[in-house]
Amino acid sequence: MALNKGRSILPGFGLTLGITMSYLGLMVLIPFAALFWKSTDLGPAAFWAAVTAPRVLAAYRLSFGASCVAAGVDGVAGLLIAWVLVRYPFPFHRLVDAVVDLPFALPTAVAGITLTTLFTEQGWVGRLLAPLGVRVAFTPLGVTLALVFIGLPFTIRTVQPVLENLDADLEEAAACLGARRFQTIRWVVLPALVPAWITGMSLAFARALGEYGSVAFVSGNLPMRTEIVPLLIMTKLQEYDYAGATAIAAVMLSGSFLILLSVNGIQAWMARGRS
Repeated sequence: MALNKGRSILPGFGLTLGITMSYLGLMVLIPFAALFWKSTDLGPAAFWAAVTAPRVLAAYRLSFGASCVAAGVDGVAGLLIAWVLVRYPFPFHRLVDAVVDLPFALPTAVAGITLTTLFTEQGWVGRLLAPLGVRVAFTPLGVTLALVFIGLPFTIRTVQPVLENLDADLEEAAACLGARRFQTIRWVVLPALVPAWITGMSLAFARALGEYGSVAFVSGNLPMRTEIVPLLIMTKLQEYDYAGATAIAAVMLSGSFLILLSVNGIQAWMARGRS
C-alpha cells in the first residue's frame, strides 16, 4: 500500500508549531519589539548620548567583562567538578551532587547577602583576606565572584550527562594503542565534551549578564566602579527615566544576542568539522 507522503510523521505538528510560534511571539518577540520601540522616544542624538555616557560605558565594561571571566572560571571549574562526580566514587557523593543545584533553588538576594556577609572586611573570609590587601565585597572582584556562583551549575549539569554517556572503552582502547593520558583526553574525551562545554559556558555567560539580585548586595552599586548594567537600568527606572532605561536595555540585548549568535555559529562550524 502506498504511503501518504502528504501527511507528517509527527501527529499534530501543525497545531504544536502554531502554539510554539504564538508563545514565542507573545512572550519574546512582542516584549522585545516594545523595548526597542520605547527606546526610539529619545531620538537618534539623545539615544546615542544615553547609551554612550561614561557611567553607562563603565557599566557595560563591568557587565560584559565580569560575565566573560565568570563564564571562563565556571567552564574550568564545572568541567573538573563534573569529571569528579562522574568518574570517582567518594563519601557523600549524592550530597555533593545535590549541593551543585543549590544556586538554582537559592534566591539570588539570599546569595548576595551571604557573599557580602562572608567577604566584607569583618566577615569570616574577608577578615583573612584583608591583611593580604585583597578586598572582595564592594569591588569588581566581588561582582565576578557572585556571577561565578550563580553560573557554575550550568556548566556542571551540561557536561555531566555527556561524561556519563561517554564510552570508557574508547579511553581503554587508546591506552592499549599506546596513547598517553594527555593524548587520550585531547583526541578522545575533549571532542565529545567540547560542544556541551561551550553550551554550558554560554548559559553561564547569559545568566551572568542578566543577574541582579546577588550582585546588588555584594557590589555596593558604586557608579563607575561596581555598577553593572541591570543595576543601572533599575536606577534609571527608579528615576522615571523609562526611555533611557529601555535604550540601555536595547543595547545590552543586542550585544548579548550577537555574542550568543557567534557562539552558536562556532558550535555549528565545529559540528561540520567533525562530520
